[in-house]
Amino acid sequence: MDIADWRRRIDELDQKLVALLNERAAAAQAIGRLKRQTDMPIYEPDREKEIFRNIRRANQGPLPDRELVQLYERIIDVMRKIQRVQIDGGGQATTPARPTEIEAESEE
Repeated sequence: MDIADWRRRIDELDQKLVALLNERAAAAQAIGRLKRQTDMPIYEPDREKEIFRNIRRANQGPLPDRELVQLYERIIDVMRKIQRVQIDGGGQATTPARPTEIEAESEE
């Protein structure tokens, strides 16, 4: 495979990741609704530890565990925000007023 083939493969994988992340976000919204109904806290450190254990156990490389956990920390932060929106009144999480560096570059 040449670099163009690898880049096409990465684009295909990115499409799958986007679909899976949105599926995970929908699950987080549902959990947020349940937490709102039962007055459960958004932040559950024991659950996060369990997630990190699970992903490290499933990791077969080449991504090192430390970097994988860092990615998941960010994913969990976003999912927690989605749950907070569900608990604080429903609706969807909104894009921040000030775009991130990546968002600003994508608008160019």
